[in-house]
Amino acid sequence: MIKGFTYILECVDGSFYTGSTKDLEKRLWEHNNGIGANYTKTRLPVEVIYYEEYSRIDQAFYREKQIQGWSRRKKLALIEGKPELLPKLAKKVFKKKLASINHLR
Repeated sequence: MIKGFTYILECVDGSFYTGSTKDLEKRLWEHNNGIGANYTKTRLPVEVIYYEEYSRIDQAFYREKQIQGWSRRKKLALIEGKPELLPKLAKKVFKKKLASINHLR
């Protein structure tokens, strides 16, 4: 039995909203009726363009937080079913920080 979903909505302005829920249909209804997240209230209507199913809600919530940190380009690769692009689209903050630390030595 499915207990959680991570989802990405596309808002009327073309922006994305990522969330998690136990009931995807109910949550979409809430978003489109102005009782979802504050972000979506002013960007209606919204539609589900991607979702993942999990056996536990905490797994869906963890995935939501992971995806929320991604760039728009990386989210698009996920939505479009191009997982091979995800590593290339990862932020390379660590290498930049490491280079500046080595420069200080």
